[in-house]
Amino acid sequence: MRHAIALEYDGRAFCGFQSQPSGCGVQDALERALAAIAGSPVRIAPAGRTDAGVHATSQIVHFDAPVERPLNAWVRGVNAHLPESAAVLWCAPVAIDFHARFAATSRHYTYLLLDRAVRPALLHGRVGWFHVPLDVDAMADAAQMLVGTHDFSSFRAAGCQAKSPVKTLARLDVVREGSFVRFDVSAGAFLHHMVRNIVGALVDVGASRRTRAWLADVLAAADRRRGAATFAPDGLYFAGADYDARFALPSTRRAVTVAF
Repeated sequence: MRHAIALEYDGRAFCGFQSQPSGCGVQDALERALAAIAGSPVRIAPAGRTDAGVHATSQIVHFDAPVERPLNAWVRGVNAHLPESAAVLWCAPVAIDFHARFAATSRHYTYLLLDRAVRPALLHGRVGWFHVPLDVDAMADAAQMLVGTHDFSSFRAAGCQAKSPVKTLARLDVVREGSFVRFDVSAGAFLHHMVRNIVGALVDVGASRRTRAWLADVLAAADRRRGAATFAPDGLYFAGADYDARFALPSTRRAVTVAF
């Protein structure tokens, strides 16, 4: 009785996705809620782990249900036991060989950044912020150098546990969207802090602090000390993962939008 679910959450309410001894992780909250419906402990596995303050519009998770329940019990029933900052969007039965992490063929993140003189209030914690307008064209141009297969050591957190720093970025789009700068990033897998470190470097280019050539040098150096500061988690969203059509899942990706 393996099931897949899609979960949305506001990362400000948690200490990250992964379970912690204090029980403050998204995983802790979801496993408690699933156990309340199942009547016994339930363990989960996510498509990706997010840091404290990072949000999700469509985090894909699988679990093995120890008892049979209607699908709605794994949605509305579980939501009744989750904090208001997290909600299950759908639940679907899957084959026993489905694994939310290992079966994912790609993962998608969006970073939303407000670039204006005044810090956000209504969107505090939900978007990143930079205090001057950014040159989006320069950022978009520089971003294309990072698309493809590279050693991303310069964009890797010191404590990253990935076996290899070589990753393949399939997409890195930077566009102006109303009052915001939007970064859409897709890859098969990511390094720890990789997206936030890329955003930090591109912001330096957009603010004319650095050049496109500098970004090329940073990438080639494969040295985190050569890169920009890690950008704030506030505007980062896990926006979904892709899976083989044979699993017949509902939509596993969900676009990030803001109301202002």
